[in-house]
Amino acid sequence: MLTELAIRDFAIVDHLELELAGGMTAITGETGAGKSILLGALGLCLGERADAGSVRHGAERADLSARFDVAALPAARDWLAERELPVDDCLLRRVVTRAGRSKAWINGQPATVAELKALGGHLIEIHGQHAHQALLSEETHLRLLDDFAGHGEAVASLAETFRAWREARRRLKRLAEDGDEVRARRQLLRYQVEELDQLALAEDELGGLEAEQESLAHAEERLREAQFAVECCDGEQGGALPLLNQAVSRLSALPGSDRGTLAEALGMLNDACIQVEEAGRELNHFAAGVELDPERLAWVEERLGEVHRIARKHHVPPDELPALHHALGEELAELDGGDGDLEALSTEVETLETRWREQAEAVSATRRGAARRFGEAVQEQLAFLAMGKATFEVELAARETPAPEGLERVRFLISANPGQPARPLAKVASGGELSRLSLAIQVVAAQHSTIPSLVFDEVDVGVSGATAEIVGQLLRRLGAQGQVLTVTHLPQVAAQAHQHLHIAKQAEQDTTLTRMALLDEAGRVGELARMLGGMTLTDQTLAHAREMLDASQRAHH
Repeated sequence: MLTELAIRDFAIVDHLELELAGGMTAITGETGAGKSILLGALGLCLGERADAGSVRHGAERADLSARFDVAALPAARDWLAERELPVDDCLLRRVVTRAGRSKAWINGQPATVAELKALGGHLIEIHGQHAHQALLSEETHLRLLDDFAGHGEAVASLAETFRAWREARRRLKRLAEDGDEVRARRQLLRYQVEELDQLALAEDELGGLEAEQESLAHAEERLREAQFAVECCDGEQGGALPLLNQAVSRLSALPGSDRGTLAEALGMLNDACIQVEEAGRELNHFAAGVELDPERLAWVEERLGEVHRIARKHHVPPDELPALHHALGEELAELDGGDGDLEALSTEVETLETRWREQAEAVSATRRGAARRFGEAVQEQLAFLAMGKATFEVELAARETPAPEGLERVRFLISANPGQPARPLAKVASGGELSRLSLAIQVVAAQHSTIPSLVFDEVDVGVSGATAEIVGQLLRRLGAQGQVLTVTHLPQVAAQAHQHLHIAKQAEQDTTLTRMALLDEAGRVGELARMLGGMTLTDQTLAHAREMLDASQRAHH
């Protein structure tokens, strides 16, 4: 059950913290006041797509969190336990920045949006105001019936078997039609992989070979030039160091007055002697490290030549050979082990087809029983919604070709008037009838849901008067089983709620903000009066609102 919802800097909400209870909670307010903000914030916590435009003007980020009591939700507790997350509490948090980036957490641990969505599917169901439009789709009919039947694992296994069967058929067809081409490709790949196996070029080997080749190829020249430089520094035939030492010796022998005048020059000459001597030692060290290895040079150049030859052969740069080697090896492995021989693959196809048909027939049997019960349950709800003369049916029609969903298509049919044959919804139901039919179907689906928290977003559009009061009674009945949050414009629906949440838009200091509050009894009467008669409240509308609230509450005691 949803127990807390916190919203900060989202749309036109600066800061809001709501505590929610079980039962039915009505959410009302004027058009444009921000009722959708509440559901939008909840949707983001449940993994819906984030929009940077939803961050409140002037704020850097929107921060949203939803807390759920999962004590009575074994599926949610199992999901948390499998990921080693605390199971005593469940807090979903989502942050959206103005730049459009989004982060999510589950019980304080970083999470992906996909994980939010997966866990959210165990926590709450949202029935939108446009559900009646989706009701025109046969895919929706099939999903609703399967949910009602409660055979989700069998349907998932059926789809998985179909995908395996389809893939095996694809491989068999390719092997049968392209056998010669595949064998030729396999032969070529085997030759290419063997050649690259023999080359065995490591990922980072090429750069090392090129550096070593450059070093070995110029070793003799480097040694010669280094030795020449050493001779220039300290050679017996005119090296710089002996000449500098002579200059220092002769200047040092001059009379004392001259030595004082030449002290700075003598200092520089002495420094030069030290620098030249040091340079000579460094040059000798460099020359000693130069390696002359003609045999190694020949091997390196031969190795580089082989690498470049094979690279040209495959029309790739030499440094891409390791990646090519890996890719060709994977393709060869797939061809060697992926298809198998024709006979073995044919047997696999037959086995998978038999398994799929057995699973499909079991699912069909469950669907037939569920279709009857679903039709009867929807028919019962239609009677409550002033459509007692309408006839609702669930049709199972054989598919022309096998499909992941099984052997049949599912269609909802309705006859709005006695004596008329049942026809598809899109061809029969009017807008108001479709809204009521949608509500009846959603109520039936919710009654059989394992999730006790339900959100109904203006699902009562298109109804009014006594029918609206019945809609409220149906939603309250669902709320008594767990928790129902319903956004509504109908006072007859809001009056049935256990709690009433009011949403209003206010102008504060040149900005517009949304405020939300849980109404007490007097507040509920005032809000019901506004819904009945507009902004101008009269004694008559207040009395009518009081009577409506009292009557609805008495009816449930």
